[in-house]
Amino acid sequence: MNRQFFDGLYQAHRSTTHVPSPDRVCAVIAGLLKLLFPELADRRYANVREFEQHFSEIRLAFYNLLNTLAQYYDINPKELEDAFFDELPAIRDRLLLDATAISAGDPAAVNQTEVIRTYPGFFAIAVYRIAHCIRNLGIPLIPRILTEHAHSETGIDIHPGATIGDSFCIDHGTGVVIGETVVIGKQVKIYQGVTLGALSVTKELAATKRHPTIEDQVVIYSGATILGGETTIGHNSIIGGNVWLTKSVPPYSILYYKAEIQYRKVDANNSRVSEKA
Repeated sequence: MNRQFFDGLYQAHRSTTHVPSPDRVCAVIAGLLKLLFPELADRRYANVREFEQHFSEIRLAFYNLLNTLAQYYDINPKELEDAFFDELPAIRDRLLLDATAISAGDPAAVNQTEVIRTYPGFFAIAVYRIAHCIRNLGIPLIPRILTEHAHSETGIDIHPGATIGDSFCIDHGTGVVIGETVVIGKQVKIYQGVTLGALSVTKELAATKRHPTIEDQVVIYSGATILGGETTIGHNSIIGGNVWLTKSVPPYSILYYKAEIQYRKVDANNSRVSEKA
């Protein structure tokens, strides 16, 4: 092996910031989700003291993540730990609303327990809501690690910076993309393959509103693409499958993609003739 390459690689390892690994971050949040939702837990507690001890262990593990980050970022681990755990009751309440919305919105869902334990949409939303809270507290790196983990597990890509209202339902979910500056209202339902994305902008505009706003009680069917920071989908609208939108639509709109179907026929000379449907 080229010695210069080897030495350069070694120095790169020596100089790199050794922040918490993705595996370590995801293990802590997985433990936290099991505490928040007994449906996900793989253990039962003999008494309240045993539960309290386990809760304290997860809290300490979260603090240790922050303490590692504090070696490289200007953060106060103890203050951020307290602030995050103060938000847990609200996070759980919102996730229960999401689980209820998914259960009500999917005829195939047997009950809420099934949704929490098995549905990729619920898992992606749960990780997003935790990551969003952590991001809002000013904690670096961890939020994106979490949502990219959920992305790899479910095929659902939700940026931790997105703003999503209560009772959010993702049905199926594979291929869903929700960008950083998306704003979604309450009781919104989206299907697989939906993109809420940005029109192409320069890097200098990264801090601007680049992604669409979806108002309350909108349904967006599979394969729809909605782009642009000035694009707003009015409340109670229905966006059909494969629709492409870069302009706003008013409340109560119904938009569908109309396919052009052609049938092939053969004439008397055995030549193919195409006719529109």
